[in-house]
Amino acid sequence: MRFLPHCLLLLATACVPLGTPIITGTAPGSSAQQAAPEYFADKTLRYKDYVYSPDVKSVQCYVATGTQTEVFLPPVVPLGQGQPVVLEFDVLGSQTQRLTAKLIHCDMGWQPSVLTDMQFLNEINEFLLTDYRTSVGGKVPYYHYRLPVPRVKISGNYLLVVQAPGGVPLVSRRLVVYENQVQVGLRPGIVVGGQERYTLQQLDFVINYSGANLVNPAAEVKVVLRQNFRWDNARYGLAPTFVRDAEQRLDYQYFNFENTFPGLSEYRFFDTRSLLAPGLAVQSIDARATPRAVTLLPETPRGTLAYNQYVDTNGQRVFESREYGDGRSNADYANITFQLAAPAPAPGPVYVLGALTDWQLKDEFRMTYDEVTQRYTGHTLLKQGYYNYSFAVAERGKAPNEAFFEGTHTETENQYDLLVYYRPPGTRTDLLIGYQQIDMNSRQ
Repeated sequence: MRFLPHCLLLLATACVPLGTPIITGTAPGSSAQQAAPEYFADKTLRYKDYVYSPDVKSVQCYVATGTQTEVFLPPVVPLGQGQPVVLEFDVLGSQTQRLTAKLIHCDMGWQPSVLTDMQFLNEINEFLLTDYRTSVGGKVPYYHYRLPVPRVKISGNYLLVVQAPGGVPLVSRRLVVYENQVQVGLRPGIVVGGQERYTLQQLDFVINYSGANLVNPAAEVKVVLRQNFRWDNARYGLAPTFVRDAEQRLDYQYFNFENTFPGLSEYRFFDTRSLLAPGLAVQSIDARATPRAVTLLPETPRGTLAYNQYVDTNGQRVFESREYGDGRSNADYANITFQLAAPAPAPGPVYVLGALTDWQLKDEFRMTYDEVTQRYTGHTLLKQGYYNYSFAVAERGKAPNEAFFEGTHTETENQYDLLVYYRPPGTRTDLLIGYQQIDMNSRQ
């Protein structure tokens, strides 16, 4: 699922620091002027990707490689790498406030470790966000912030938290730093099953620890397997199926679908990089409205359709304005209307899902069903850009069901990565000692 090169020619350039921040305000049409979802009232820090204010929008966390496709890279870096993880986001309003950030070291289960700041940082754990700029030319004013994350001293999981004055969290993002102490072999496997061979994707892997001094690796080495760098459907608790002590190798090959994922379909998409003329999958644009109003073409269920191959971005998005260039500060916000035709209601609430929702079922992305028109509709405020997304059904006690409307196929292109953790005896946290990613059904 790769983004077409010609779609990236106008990606935004780097931000330039503008000086000392000022204080907060509210944009016309912003979600703060509307009835904010109840979860925004709870400012308790979550150890996951989360937004705590309705005015925080368009959050991206990636590795700054200097390439046009850097925004699609997950926040995963080797220890000591010179290319930093970068956090970018907007705060709606015509004024801004003094924002700071900090890092929290976590164990593999994303709970805070007992390490002190100086055990994983070489500097004071408070970073002032001075790289910011105001929006220009749009109907919805905002401030765009950018923060390169400081380098750390040890591998593992880190939670980056941006705070408003008083320590109130605004946004949190997970990032991981790894070492190459072990050799990881991650490869596509063969699904052992009947119909599942056409709907699931299997990943087999081995861990060679001959170059590392590990104590009881069969029990102490822990792994996490992810699809498209998502934490919401990651596979935990995978134990080795074969322990080869003589070869110092752990094999992971399963037969009960423990290491399989629904292949799903290539993601749906829409293009709002221009608000003067409809882009791909856009039905109409009302330029007189404030904010501008964009209605997407009605989508249809794909659950029973054959696989359709095309290039996508694995659920990610890129911000850009084709009229003014710099997507970071020149792209405007618009009210987007999603439409999904459905002859009958789904077995649960229906949501838009993707990187635009942090892979979470959020209230502002919930769809409403109209029995007369037999159609789901949903409305939300989004920045100009090119987006991937899917429709998911929320079922009680289960993970979001994307296959209901999207279908699932073994031919779909997806990215997978494997994280290998180990806690050495006598230490107080989990280290990330191995990492590898592969592309299933690569088009290149």
